[in-house]
Amino acid sequence: MTDPRAAEPPATTPSQTVGPYLAIGLPWADGPYAAAEGVPGAFWLRGRVLDGEGRPVGDGLVETWQADPDGRFDHPDDPRGPAARPGFRGFARCPTDAEGRYAVHTLRPGPLPGPGGTTQAPHIDVSVFGRGMMHRVVTRVYFPDEAEANAADPVLASVPPDRRTTLVAEPDGEGYRFDIRLQGHDETVFFAL
Repeated sequence: MTDPRAAEPPATTPSQTVGPYLAIGLPWADGPYAAAEGVPGAFWLRGRVLDGEGRPVGDGLVETWQADPDGRFDHPDDPRGPAARPGFRGFARCPTDAEGRYAVHTLRPGPLPGPGGTTQAPHIDVSVFGRGMMHRVVTRVYFPDEAEANAADPVLASVPPDRRTTLVAEPDGEGYRFDIRLQGHDETVFFAL
């Protein structure tokens, strides 16, 4: 005799948000250091992660990935050869504090090859994870003193002009500030990957 349940499609598993594992499993001690302390030219990229109403997201995680000042990634698959800067790994991960603050210690990236022979302006790729989010959101940080490179960047050019400012960091005393607004007025531009 055949079991009648065998003909029924299996039930789907409900989706889950990032949940408490975010705070338990993702951060690590040297996480915020894409460039080690003492590396010449290193600076702090600091900011806050805010929700749609401007409230701090105190249980989020900011992750960065970037090229070195020569425009090379610390990865063996970089076609130009991997970055070879002592003390630079190009990746950082920082949990947000109760006020939504994060800080990443890094180097200024160089320009990168873009699609169709174009050149991408120096930028840092940023992922944000948080409670209540089904998937990470991804954005970029550009630098305000790279006006010519920013104007020629094919990705930045694809963003409506009135929204581009949400992708440009602001200088501050020890480096740059880049606040990330997840929704609402002045929402940061996020990219579909």
